[in-house]
Amino acid sequence: MKNQYRLGSGVEGLDDILAGGLPAGHLYLIEGDPGTGKTTLALQFLLAGASQGESVLYVTLSESARELEDVSASHGWSLEKVQIFELLPDEEHLRPERQYTVFHPSEVELGDTTKAIVAKVEEVNPKRVVIDSLSELRMLAQDPLRYRRQILAFKQYFSGKQCTVLLLDDRTNTDRDLQLQSIAHGVLSLENLPRDYGIKRRRMEVLKLRGSAFREGFHDYGIRRGGLSIYPRLVAAEHKSDFPREQISSGIRELDALVGGGINRGTSTLVMGPAGAGKSTIAAKYAFAAMERGERAAVYLFDEGIPSYLSRLQSLGINAEPFLKNGQFLLHQIDVAELSPGEFAHRVHAAVEGDGARVVVIDSLNGFMNAMPGEKYLPMQLHELTTFLNQKGVASFMVLAQHGLIGREMQTPVDVSYLADSVLLLRFFEAKGEVRQAISMIKKRSGHHEKSIRELRLHHGIIVGNPLFDFKGILTGVPDVLVAKRRKVDGRDRDTNNENEPAN
Repeated sequence: MKNQYRLGSGVEGLDDILAGGLPAGHLYLIEGDPGTGKTTLALQFLLAGASQGESVLYVTLSESARELEDVSASHGWSLEKVQIFELLPDEEHLRPERQYTVFHPSEVELGDTTKAIVAKVEEVNPKRVVIDSLSELRMLAQDPLRYRRQILAFKQYFSGKQCTVLLLDDRTNTDRDLQLQSIAHGVLSLENLPRDYGIKRRRMEVLKLRGSAFREGFHDYGIRRGGLSIYPRLVAAEHKSDFPREQISSGIRELDALVGGGINRGTSTLVMGPAGAGKSTIAAKYAFAAMERGERAAVYLFDEGIPSYLSRLQSLGINAEPFLKNGQFLLHQIDVAELSPGEFAHRVHAAVEGDGARVVVIDSLNGFMNAMPGEKYLPMQLHELTTFLNQKGVASFMVLAQHGLIGREMQTPVDVSYLADSVLLLRFFEAKGEVRQAISMIKKRSGHHEKSIRELRLHHGIIVGNPLFDFKGILTGVPDVLVAKRRKVDGRDRDTNNENEPAN
């Protein structure tokens, strides 16, 4: 099949979803409830054509030219190169004496409207046309059969003119019109999802694009100054690449020994434990070790502010300023009330593909979970994101805060440990009247690791101690101290622990 010429939509991300743009010379349906951004998308489509010297026409049956100009100005655009044809009833048509007596009003009004649109198209000879909106045509027709026949007539007419047309439908008068979808060459659906707090979550779906491949499923999008930005659903299988199979160091010898020599590139690590146990600090240490090797690292903060984060690292002897200045440290604070999961995945994708980040830290998954419309979608989102990072050779670290502080009180808000290639577990435990911290690796798919538990100390630096052989039950939070005894082992005196005798 011969490749069709495609028109750029002018909407960031949409051409990627459409495999290059909209096939030219066809009629497309853009449907969505009021406030989903149909008018904004249509204006971006026309402005993209006008920027290439094409003649473009906006036929408005619902909004005035003044209102369209206000929308355009709010995004910083000029409609100087866009022909606006306003077909609103004037004051004369609203007078009681202007009532039809012989013909049914729908026959006269729909016919007049159609003739006016055709006459304007003949005059302008546009390559791109927007008709806004179908609700008015539907009301003018009053009869469903007459309405669909008119849409078919439009389709045939514009096809002969080699014109690409967007029909906007706000669905205020009817539910999704399947017959109208069958007439259109392609259908794009925009929708708002209610959230209990923060901005609306918006997503779009290509329901149909006849004779052309496209990326299926829902794609989040946002409306900000500058128009719509659509964030194509991340498909990890599209991003396979070769990278060196090597281990990366944390810069701490004892921690590297604990994890079996280092964390492998192209793997994901879950750092979990109670609040204050040092999870963010451990993840940050891997990011800074990467920057000291000359690599770039991206850190996404969901829970902590940037000033507090930098101050805490500074107190541990980690100075972020040089890396922030030279662009190696990509530090982002995420507002979950203002961000959709699709946009977050898009930002991570841009940091890896565009900025070359080799280490990515998500701090924390609890905040990421709060950005989701429902907890059940979190594993699916994380699986695709971590698979993408793995296939790009990125070492990713995900911080997960557990509920509770010690022992059996510990609870995990959502189980995502099976998604991670490695799991680092941090705990508090009591010893000699002090609350101490411990770190252990409980999972590593890519190789061996220590089975031991080591003490972790955060004071003017990050110190990982020797294995805690003298304790039993550290993960319970209240361990027993084992008594060391002198025994003959292989003919020599050795200190061994009697696990049956706790210290007094």
